[in-house]
Amino acid sequence: MTLLDSSVAGTYRDYQTTLETGTITLAKLEYLADKGDIPLPLFFAPVPVVQTQVKAKTEKLLAGVSRETFSIGSRARVELRDIELIVKDLIRKQQLLRDVDRSLAPNKIVGLLSKPGPSYETDAARLMSAIGLSHDELRACRKKETALELMIDRLEASQVLVSRSVNNHMPQRLTHTDASFSGMTVRDNKIPYIFLAGGDHGDREEPVGRTIFTLTLLTVLVARRMFQPMTWDGGSAETEPGLEYDIAGAMLMPTEQLNARRLSSLEDIKEASDVFKVTPSAVTVRGMRLGIVGRDVGRAYLAELREEFAGRTSGGPRNQILPENAVRKYGGREFSRRMLTALDAQRITAGDFCRAVCLNLLKPHQINDLRRVVG
Repeated sequence: MTLLDSSVAGTYRDYQTTLETGTITLAKLEYLADKGDIPLPLFFAPVPVVQTQVKAKTEKLLAGVSRETFSIGSRARVELRDIELIVKDLIRKQQLLRDVDRSLAPNKIVGLLSKPGPSYETDAARLMSAIGLSHDELRACRKKETALELMIDRLEASQVLVSRSVNNHMPQRLTHTDASFSGMTVRDNKIPYIFLAGGDHGDREEPVGRTIFTLTLLTVLVARRMFQPMTWDGGSAETEPGLEYDIAGAMLMPTEQLNARRLSSLEDIKEASDVFKVTPSAVTVRGMRLGIVGRDVGRAYLAELREEFAGRTSGGPRNQILPENAVRKYGGREFSRRMLTALDAQRITAGDFCRAVCLNLLKPHQINDLRRVVG
């Protein structure tokens, strides 16, 4: 149990069946060992040896991600085994890029806000300036999707890599963690990774606006030198979200600009959410924290928004993503671009590129497809 509980194999149905029946065949044990990346002989080793190996693996894994979960308005926790293979892969990508890219500079975002400034508004302005992003630019975006891409471009230009979940095209499928796991930050002094979980978070939030706020929160974590998984409930007003939440709120919804808007109805809230490129729930909670929206009125708005979004349909089946688009989205555009440069400079072979960068979703003759979508 110690070995399987600490690995992704602990989430497999065969393991749950084994716990229920108390027996397992050698074939199933070999299967689970392979899925969990566990040497089979370790299952027959003395317990102290097993415990030592599990501890060593956990310490190595946590070198890039803290054991703690950063939770805002959520009581959910993230089990590391649920994201273990993704963490390992992103750390491998960081190491590979450091090995082949000689142009990497010290990162100016990591630790920028380690020491809080005189106010969270000041910290928000400082972080916005560091990533080269202005409120006017965000407001000028006609769609939230455009604003999200703009933010990612500016972050990656600052050597903060952004990975987005693409189920069936990354090392580990996110299943039961979707409702609680929002994303994570992975440690590196030059090229930290932000991973956006995406998916249905169970909080009945409009997805793109939610992703924008999640990305902003994770950016604040990088600036605060906090590298850990994150969960948050975008429509919660019942808990104290803390400094990081207020900094993110000020980055997207500056106090002066929000104060200048009329927020006396739910329609006003929705209009503001389109202006600031966030969800109506985010506007409501921010307004409540600033005293613009009363607590009772705000709670009523949040309840109504939850009901409204719960009644929406998913819009039908999604189009299947092309493998080159999946590679760009999961690894990130900047990572893909830099690795293509290393490939052209012959600092990595085409075979190793397809394995490490593309997770074998692309063959060597398809690398130009990735060039085309990376641009």
